Amino acid sequence: MMHTIEDLIQLALQEDIGPGDITTDNLVAPDTRGNGIIVAKQNLVIAGLQVAEKVFKALEPQIDFEALYADGDRITAGSTVVRIDGTLGTLLRGERTALNFIQRLSGIATQARTFVGEVAGTSVKLVDTRKTTPGWRVLEKYAVRIGGAHNHRMGLYDGVLIKDNHIAVSGGITNAVKKVRQKISHLVKVEVETATFEEVKEALAANADIIMLDNMDLEQIRKAVRMIDKKALVEVSGSVTRERLRDLAQTGVDLISIGALTHSAVAVDLSMNIKAN
Repeated sequence: MMHTIEDLIQLALQEDIGPGDITTDNLVAPDTRGNGIIVAKQNLVIAGLQVAEKVFKALEPQIDFEALYADGDRITAGSTVVRIDGTLGTLLRGERTALNFIQRLSGIATQARTFVGEVAGTSVKLVDTRKTTPGWRVLEKYAVRIGGAHNHRMGLYDGVLIKDNHIAVSGGITNAVKKVRQKISHLVKVEVETATFEEVKEALAANADIIMLDNMDLEQIRKAVRMIDKKALVEVSGSVTRERLRDLAQTGVDLISIGALTHSAVAVDLSMNIKAN
């Protein structure tokens, strides 16, 4: 069963607090009130504000959480992003867990926005992959969308992608496509991964809906796009870097999938300042 956001928050809080916060419990009276602000320490695209709010409300349902921006907004260094008012113990206990969520998700959104900027003015879509933090997929793919990129399939259950190992165990692309089409709904599209022109031709003949060009150079990609001639959507994957995006987008492909959108995003720098009322 897929974890809900609330499940992830409870897991994270239990991981951090355990049987009790021995520092806060011994320094702060339970009814002492306080306030805090979350501040951006770099330019960033914010994401995960509602998750951060849920963290604090899981500890104190009546806490006052005021987000001064919305997910997807560009934030400049030094800006106050959130104001929070509640018991001092809740602020201290929830601080790190809330920051972990928004720093990670904002890091993904910030990087995605940068990558999307590299292909501005083209029709290509940048899409993510399944290379996500275990348990965090729904959140990380949300952050990708907030950054302006798009989601590929969410998991193995919502899209057919016949990759090299599937092809190997099925006796070729033609057999693999035929076999899977006999079992799936007519509403489900079929994508095939290819690494050679021969495989591209076979995928075309098998009427694949999307053809993925894996680890091809620019000239090979251009040739494959001409071969496919809009008979299927064309996706490029493998060795995709920010520096290559513009050139890849200008080859005529429809989609560029980038594992780095999630697996290599660096958490942004946000901090929380807390004081007693």
